[in-house]
Amino acid sequence: MMNGQGKSDRRVVPAKSPNKAGPQTATEGMEGRLLAKGNLAQQNICRIQGRERMQSALGRVRQRAVRDKKLKFTSLMHHIASVDTLREAYYSLKRDASAGIDGQTWKQYREKLEENLQDLSGRLRRGAYRAKPVRRSYIPKADGRPRPLGVPVLEDKIVQYATVLCLNAIYETEFRGFSYGYRPGRNQHQCLDALYVGMLTKKVNWIIDADIRGFFDTLDHEWLVKFIEHRIGDPRVVRLMQKWLSAGVMEQGKWQAVEEGTPQGGVISPLLSNVFLHYVLDLWIEHWRRTQAQGDVIVVRWADDFVLGLQSKTEAERCLAELKKRLAKFGLALNSEKTRLLEFGCFAIENRKRRNQGRPETFDFLGFTHICGTKRSNGRYTVIRKTVRSRMSRKLQEIKVELRKRMHEPVPKQGNWLASVVGGFVRYHGVPTNWSAVMHFRYQIGRYWHFTLRRRSERKRINWDRMRRLIERWLPPVEICHPYPLKRMGVIT
Repeated sequence: MMNGQGKSDRRVVPAKSPNKAGPQTATEGMEGRLLAKGNLAQQNICRIQGRERMQSALGRVRQRAVRDKKLKFTSLMHHIASVDTLREAYYSLKRDASAGIDGQTWKQYREKLEENLQDLSGRLRRGAYRAKPVRRSYIPKADGRPRPLGVPVLEDKIVQYATVLCLNAIYETEFRGFSYGYRPGRNQHQCLDALYVGMLTKKVNWIIDADIRGFFDTLDHEWLVKFIEHRIGDPRVVRLMQKWLSAGVMEQGKWQAVEEGTPQGGVISPLLSNVFLHYVLDLWIEHWRRTQAQGDVIVVRWADDFVLGLQSKTEAERCLAELKKRLAKFGLALNSEKTRLLEFGCFAIENRKRRNQGRPETFDFLGFTHICGTKRSNGRYTVIRKTVRSRMSRKLQEIKVELRKRMHEPVPKQGNWLASVVGGFVRYHGVPTNWSAVMHFRYQIGRYWHFTLRRRSERKRINWDRMRRLIERWLPPVEICHPYPLKRMGVIT
């Protein structure tokens, strides 16, 4: 900011005083330092204080949810409509995310942030808030078919995130331990480790690799509202969710009503899906395991993808049949192309060999192919995890195409981008028994980069010795980032 005389109006923050005692000369006095450009001290202090108040309020909600598992919360809207909660939700959103149908971005909203949040809070309290349709976009799925995504407007994202913060205080005390998808403090590797530990420590001989057909597109609104009302007795919060469910979508300038499903890409969608599957699947399988199963049963779930492990084939077939009936009751169905019952476990190798059926089948889960194998050291049974081959091939092809577009960028700029790509792949896929796949990925990236640089000029070709130095300088080395699950965690699956 500049004042009327053209001088800077930025605040000066005093530095630390010298440690010398006694009188100080002018040269020994404190020298002020300017705040970084764009760093609004008052706004930062307001955010920190607001977060403390919000966490204290939600902490009390969580304590009540823990004490009384059947309590219905009848007064939650004031937590969601709080400016402190809305501010925290705003800063938690991605700054470069796509805009909704109104075109408003995160940076534009920040220009009058406090004024905008006060206005939004007032509309929520008065009941004047209206949800806007989501913008429909598509991304390709693994099988080549388009996956529909819904992009809400920024204010809807803020209110949805504030609602998630509030409802997580309640539902995180309800959700079961084998549910991992889109929950705070949980990630894919914890889910993978739970599955690994369960298959090694329990008597699991058969696996149900299940996938719900079009779950986010076929989720029943009426059942979802009934499930939410089990714990949420505030009608204003229930109506808020109904507004998002019935807001519809905008595609090519035309509005379309939505009578079922929740748009993928919405901030609230993961929580709604977890609530729905908590009552439809999690509680049911927990009850079935306790009352119907004769042997060991393990289960892990990531959103609508889940894996069941059972001891006998008869029990696995019975569980699968009853599971289909259970899902059909709530308007869901298993994807017959992706759902399989397969023999898998410590006895599968010998049993199939005795029946001349070859090696046990494999299954894919969260980007890894799970394989029945044996340890080199002692020949004992173990689960080998490899990167799904089709996923790696598709990723390499995408990078190859992108490198072609970046052909004439400076080498350091290309190197920084490739370093982030390889680093991300190593951090996720760097698990024991997957060293060769990660090494192959890094090697292929180096080859594609070499081809790209050679095509930039016919007169000055880059030989392999120089290319190897570039690869060693820019591409992160291959390493195992995740230890063996049995060493890292002891989980109840």
